[in-house]
Amino acid sequence: MAASVTVTAAPWKQLLINALASNSHLKHSSYFQLATIGSDGRPSNRTVVFRGFVENSDKIQINTDSRTRKIEELKQCSFSEICWYFTDSWEQFRINGRVDVIDGSHFDPVKLQLREKSWFASSVRSRLQYLGPNPGLPCLSEQTSDELFLDPSAGPVAAFCLLVLDPQQVDYLNLKSSQRTMYTFGQNVNGENCWNSERINP
Repeated sequence: MAASVTVTAAPWKQLLINALASNSHLKHSSYFQLATIGSDGRPSNRTVVFRGFVENSDKIQINTDSRTRKIEELKQCSFSEICWYFTDSWEQFRINGRVDVIDGSHFDPVKLQLREKSWFASSVRSRLQYLGPNPGLPCLSEQTSDELFLDPSAGPVAAFCLLVLDPQQVDYLNLKSSQRTMYTFGQNVNGENCWNSERINP
């Protein structure tokens, strides 16, 4: 039986940082799948881009369009899971937790600043996609991004939304070493927040 070890930092974060570094020559290494639960109870999945960690934390940032279906799904059920596979190092991270939806109407000024920072960290080309027609609706015109204009110094447009995933459980699998570890966030006997890690069968 595997022993559990309680830690105060997020031990999986360094594993993820190392995986990102060792796979950085692969453009797809910054892409992962984000799964949510639809209003009909069925799973809904899509590929998104890693936009870094919230400063001094292990929270994961994702940029998205506030008009997409995942926003309504997350408002109904804030739990989500991402699946991230690194093809060169043969490592998989399944990270689940609650997602904070930060759009322009958010009440917290600190989170609105985080949204604005993420907006300006994106390329102008990336920002242009938020000026297009509503995602998922029938295409009524052939307008291209080349026809859109955006002032590079202007703040986030209404459609821009920042998602922040607060991890609560991380399932890490290394296929090269055939090792798998489950990291779970909780409290120790003193009531302090901590990460608990346990080796499990691959």
